[in-house]
Formats: sequence, C-alpha cells, structure tokens
Amino acid sequence: MDVSGFGVFVYLPNATEVTIGKPATLLTHMCLKQDGIELYGFTDAADRTFFEHLLTVSGIGPKTALSILTRAPRTSLENAIATRDISYLTRVAGLGKKAAEKLAVELSEKITPTGETEGATDAEVLDTLVALGYTEREARTALARVPMHISGRDERLKAALSGA
Repeated sequence: MDVSGFGVFVYLPNATEVTIGKPATLLTHMCLKQDGIELYGFTDAADRTFFEHLLTVSGIGPKTALSILTRAPRTSLENAIATRDISYLTRVAGLGKKAAEKLAVELSEKITPTGETEGATDAEVLDTLVALGYTEREARTALARVPMHISGRDERLKAALSGA
C-alpha cells in the first residue's frame, strides 16, 4: 500500500477486495513483534473485530487468525463458533480438533450467531468436492476462492469447480 508516498506492507484476508492503482480505505490492526511491525488490513469493521476476537484465544497468532478468515466466510465462522460446531471448524476452517474446541469454548460467549446458514452450505460443498476426488486441502482452497457474494450450495459448488 502507498500511504502518502511511503510503502507499507499490509496482510489482507482477501486481496481481491483491493484493486491495484485505486484508492482504498482499510481498517488496520497493528502487531508489534520482536522482529518488526506487521499490519493487518480489513475492508469491513466486522472482519477486523472477528480477527481481534480470534487473537484473544491463546495459541492463535495474527497469521493463524488471518488464515482462518481466508478459509471460510466470517459469518459462517461466527455461526460455527457460537453454536460450537466443531466439525465445521475442523473440516472447513482447517483447524485441528483441539484447536477448534478451544476456539469454540473461548469465543462462543463473545460471538453471537448472525442467523445465516452459509456454514452448513460450505460444509456440504466441501464434502461434495472431496467426493468428486479433491483432497481435503484442495477442496478447502477451492472453497476459499469462491467470492462471499455467491450464496447457495449449488452456486458455491459451481464456482468452486470453475476455480472462481
């Protein structure tokens, strides 16, 4: 990012939200580490808040939190955490069982479900991709590339298969 002529590297959960050469406004979270300063940018305040909630869980650092946000839609993750859906967190978000349980236990009281059912849809799409021969990792990657505005199981599956 160019900030008044000064280049700044910003980690983003979804780089497609920012277009090269066009002005962008990012809400940032700054992490001070022994080896330097890292900036994490978000176009949505709710994404940044969720990211900061993830950081409160011991064992989850900023890069892990960002990775979790890139693997599944925030609303789906919030619903899975609020309802303690460990299977969704392990299959779609790519967490181990213990990490998923810890995340659900520590954050379920802080996060309220949004009422959307995208989490169940993504889990079904992931299962379908695996049944079609994708490895679980390939299926998660394909699902993460699907834009958030595409909803519905069939539409999300079609987009994942086409490499959207």
